[in-house]
Amino acid sequence: MDLKQIEYFMHVAERRSFSRAAELLDVAQPTLSRQVGLLEQELGQHLLYRNGRGVEPTEAGLRLLEHARALLTLATRAKEDLQDLRDTPTGKVAIGLPPRVARCVTPPLVQAFRRACPEASITVAEGLSTQVREWLLAGRIDLALLYDPPVSPQLTYELLLREDLVLAAAPGGRLPLPAAVKVAQLGSYPLILPSLPNAIRTLVESVCRRQGARLTVAAEVDAVQTIVELVAQGDAYAILPRSAVQGPAVTHPLALCRIEAPVIRNRLVLATPRHRPATRLADATAQLLRGLDFERLFLGGGAKAGVRGKRVKMRD
Repeated sequence: MDLKQIEYFMHVAERRSFSRAAELLDVAQPTLSRQVGLLEQELGQHLLYRNGRGVEPTEAGLRLLEHARALLTLATRAKEDLQDLRDTPTGKVAIGLPPRVARCVTPPLVQAFRRACPEASITVAEGLSTQVREWLLAGRIDLALLYDPPVSPQLTYELLLREDLVLAAAPGGRLPLPAAVKVAQLGSYPLILPSLPNAIRTLVESVCRRQGARLTVAAEVDAVQTIVELVAQGDAYAILPRSAVQGPAVTHPLALCRIEAPVIRNRLVLATPRHRPATRLADATAQLLRGLDFERLFLGGGAKAGVRGKRVKMRD
């Protein structure tokens, strides 16, 4: 099989359109159609079928799509491994970040990357931790920062930061917040929380379940910034990491309350594939991440994020 034909097929199958794939690849649509047709002839299978909106992969096409992604990733890594023989890392590295982390981390990371690896390029992909983790497992990105990921024999986790979760409300709300609230009392507050399997929701539910606390969920909203905006209107409360409601990027000041008995802390970890060899460029990018001051980036100079994690690999 020809790698170029496989690449053409993958883009058509992912975009469900010959025209959109041709535009992305900057090739003529007839050329694209002919190369996919040659691939179908070689395999003796119909890979795509046309409908009124474009194309859809057949069962054989869906199977080949999985292999195509792996084959092209392997080919790219082989090329990068040879390029790594040069003194300065070259090639391209892709990192996945949750949106809230991306806002704080992307500017200093890209600046440091351009200084350290001037002949290489970096791609920052944003998504919820669960989505970013799937990208990492599928080989679509090289490394990621994740919040409280589940155990996986395929990934290695390195703790970068632990941060307290707090109960947040609008200043002067109808139910004033005390200085601290116990986990067992959280059920008294109507909450806006992300929906499962969001990392914050999963962590909060797990701790509350162990304490026998039943939460009152008024609404489920997945975007942290939207939750902050809703809480600022005074209709409900939220349980969020302190940096989401206190720090240089916060636009809606909220009243905060410590959560105790027990304290709830999340984990921000650097995740890397355990069985997929990392390129020198990926290793260099990971080292740049380790050098960032996450407490300062998230909370500013004076605030504390909780207990900062040691740089240790966690196999859970």
